[in-house]
Amino acid sequence: MNLWASISQDQLINLAIFIPFFGAFLVGLLGKYPNLREAASIATSIILFTVVLAITDNTFHGTLMNMHWFDLFPGLSVSFLVEPLGVLFALVASFLWIVTTIYAIGYMRGNNEKNQTRFFICFALAISSVMAICFSDNLLTLFIFYEVLTLSTYPLVTHAGTKEAKEGGRIYLGILLSTSVGFLLFAILGTYAITGTLDFKPGGVFDESSPDLMVGLLLVLFCFGIGKAALMPFHRWLPSAMVAPTPVSALLHAVAVVKAGVFSILKVAVYIFGLDTLSDLATTDLILYAASGTMVIASIIAMTKDNLKARLAYSTIAQLSYIVLGAMLATAMGVIGSAMHIAAHAFGKITLFFVAGAIYTTAHKKLVSELDGIGKHMPLTMTAFTIGAISMIGLPPAAGFISKWYLLLGSLETSQWVAVIALILSTLLNAAYFIPIVYAAYFKSEPNDQKHQSHGEAPLMILIPLLITAGMTLFMFFNPELPLALAKQMLELSL
Repeated sequence: MNLWASISQDQLINLAIFIPFFGAFLVGLLGKYPNLREAASIATSIILFTVVLAITDNTFHGTLMNMHWFDLFPGLSVSFLVEPLGVLFALVASFLWIVTTIYAIGYMRGNNEKNQTRFFICFALAISSVMAICFSDNLLTLFIFYEVLTLSTYPLVTHAGTKEAKEGGRIYLGILLSTSVGFLLFAILGTYAITGTLDFKPGGVFDESSPDLMVGLLLVLFCFGIGKAALMPFHRWLPSAMVAPTPVSALLHAVAVVKAGVFSILKVAVYIFGLDTLSDLATTDLILYAASGTMVIASIIAMTKDNLKARLAYSTIAQLSYIVLGAMLATAMGVIGSAMHIAAHAFGKITLFFVAGAIYTTAHKKLVSELDGIGKHMPLTMTAFTIGAISMIGLPPAAGFISKWYLLLGSLETSQWVAVIALILSTLLNAAYFIPIVYAAYFKSEPNDQKHQSHGEAPLMILIPLLITAGMTLFMFFNPELPLALAKQMLELSL
């Protein structure tokens, strides 16, 4: 932490936002020199993580950090404030940026991908906008950088330049922009009209004079307007984006986009509505039922997908709704479970996508039906997959068990039996579409026409990152203190 001792604490926020932005500029300058370009990407990601660690240290010492940029309108500013939930998201995103950058270098080189400089530029810009979202002090700031994140990741989705990639990009951009402009923007305007503020405040901004009908409608607009959370029926952008290279899938599903969505919903639930207001709204149950339905339906669809990345995409849609469901429980247990699942899902799901990319790079296989016996050739890779799958199912000793435990306790505490049933069904369905993959990899024989093909593990630049994320999934089960402490600190501020 002493590395940043000479920097004012408030300026650490600016550093967290601008370091990735500067990294994008540096990558562009070094585009003709791949080794230097990639060294700059890794160095920038490491520097950002040290800044976030310094911010985390200050947060645990009770230091208030804020930064005002400018007033866009009288009383409406672009400004930033560090709070525990944002710190948790920033820690996850900045650490996984390091790992994903290393993985992306191995993957992009291993598959001779074109436009690698553009890829790393857009990746860095996306992380810059994520840091701004993490530390947003109000809905205006969050909305601006939420849109920047959408636009900066569009070139990544269309990276391949094929007709399929362009179509996937149109769906991606169309759904995310239409939901944010058609729903989220009106939710923000409605909040300002009722309360006269867009600031995130502990306990929420609505009071007894706020009309319940309007506040309930605003909750619906927020939850469906934050399309990155992929609540059905606004989920199609996510599987459509699977045409992108696997490092982009990892970015979308673990590091940036979907996590920005569920983080935003959780932050709005805690700091705009407040748990007391949420528990009194009729539409809170409506969103809870929508999340429960999304969990089960997406899990059923995942079972039908033979393409490994498509199966993982629908799994992500289901897993995101765990976080939305926890927020809508409007209890301490639910919020802690949601916050914990942001971290647990990030490490578990990125491991699974890393494995999908490793298999494609090494064995040139994309389908679940092609994975019979692959564990004999890639034992480390499939061990990592098994750990990620166990976490998604919610079994010990993986981090997903802890977050699902809190969510189940919160559901039982509030007698939300629909949520309890959905959690149990989704868990069983997770097992139904993950365990057969693990079984086939280790216990089924390879097809006769492939028995004489020989390949080992993926290149080290691909293998090491997936082992790190799998290891972190186990580590968080045995050492969950940091994410749990941040979640509990957020609750203490809000009560």
